Formats: sequence, C-alpha cells, structure tokens
Amino acid sequence: MKKAERLVALTAILQSRPNELLPLGFFAELFATAKSTISEDLVSVKEALRHSGRGTLETVPGAAGGVRFIPLIEKKEAEQLLEKLAEELSSPDRILPGGFLYMADILYDPAVVRPLGLIFAGIFREKEPEVVVTMETKGIPLALMTADALGIPAVVVRHGNKVTEGSSVSINYVSGSSRRIQTMSLTRKALETGKRVLIIDDFIKAGGTAKGIMSLMEEFDAEVVCLGVLMEGAVDDTPRLIDKYHALLQLAEVDPLTEKSVVKANKL
Repeated sequence: MKKAERLVALTAILQSRPNELLPLGFFAELFATAKSTISEDLVSVKEALRHSGRGTLETVPGAAGGVRFIPLIEKKEAEQLLEKLAEELSSPDRILPGGFLYMADILYDPAVVRPLGLIFAGIFREKEPEVVVTMETKGIPLALMTADALGIPAVVVRHGNKVTEGSSVSINYVSGSSRRIQTMSLTRKALETGKRVLIIDDFIKAGGTAKGIMSLMEEFDAEVVCLGVLMEGAVDDTPRLIDKYHALLQLAEVDPLTEKSVVKANKL
C-alpha cells in the first residue's frame, strides 16, 4: 500500500472510532508495516486534522499506549452554526403556546445535532464527565451526540416507571414553569454510583426539570459537574431554579399575538 493510501485509511479508521485508544501495533499489523512508519504517518495525519479543524490526535506513550482521535469543531464554524440556527428559530411560524418554539425538526436532524454535540463536548471536556444524562425525549439526540463526541455513555431519565427496565429510583419534582408536581425515574442498572455527570437538555425556562435531575443524581451519589442546554428562555420574570449552566442559544423575545420571536446566539 502506498503512503498516500495508508494515510487516507489511517484517517478514516481514527475518525470512525473517536476517543478510542488504538495501539500502534494494531495499525502496524493491519498495514503490514513497521511501528516507526506508522508513527511518521500519524504525524502527517495530525497535521492534516489540525489544518482542517476536524480534531486532533492524542498520543499515549508506553507499552499500553497508542493514539486516540479527539473530534473537535473550530470556534468560527461553531459560531456560524449557532447564528444560522438562531436565525432559523426566529421564524414566526415556530411559535408555540406558552412561549416555546417548535424545534423537533432541528433536534432530530443529525447534520445539525452532530456539530452541536461537538460544541458541547468542547465546552465541557475539561470537566472530565463520565456520563451524559438527559430527560426524555427531545434531549436524547443532543445527549447522544455529546456523549459520542466525549467518548462516554449516555443515560436517559424517564417520566414515570417502566416495568421493562427493572428496579428504578423515582423522585417527585416541581416543574419550574407550570409549578406542577411530576415524577421522574431512572433504572438502577443505567448508572453506577459515584459517577461524574454532565446534564444535557434542549431547553431551560425555570429549571425545574434540571433541578429534578440533580436531585435524582444525588440518589446515585453522582456529582453533577456541569449543565448544558441548547436554548434558555429569557423573556419573562419567571424565577430560575438553576443559575449555573451553559446555554448555546437564548430565546430573547417571543409574542404569540404578534407572531414575533427573537433567538440570539450566546457567546462561546
């Protein structure tokens, strides 16, 4: 195999297995070449990734070491994506009763959610979360793409109990916006005790759901290291139950009567 072909194959394998530590011996055997040659190839791949802004390679020395591809998104590209989303979500035909916006089409579009996961991963990677936790259902795509970008599992908290999931922990919580008492649960098999948790959700208004998830995490002795949301509601005087979080977008203005909505991109 020629070097150019080997470089293409190396890049494809690394990008298909993000955050996974791959030993040099794996590539040496795969391409029937020396480890020293693979090391030289990886230098070229790392430089190409740096120029493209697609990610970086992390080298781990030692007998048990290897190379790991860390997917990234450039700040400029991330900012352009958020500005485009803000403009699209400001369309008047997206306004829903209660001061919300229709976002399902965006949340279930892989071409949009995948880079959003990379943005969240870039913001929270240094917090070293071990699990991404979200609430069903619209937060699931965001949580899954964030977990994939970080190389960690995702866990879904559910409304009520599911008999098919075995023994669960359930708590009652008060919805911050409607002030109604609701129930959320998580099966004991889904989350080991003592984990570092990153909470990801699609929208935060008063923060009742996020606060409920935090209370549920206490039942698993988990540490919530950070909270990320796609959009924050900032258009009324509803007291917020959560003050430490990172929102990518802000619903700055919404009026169902005049069919006017303004969504802004927050600074990264």
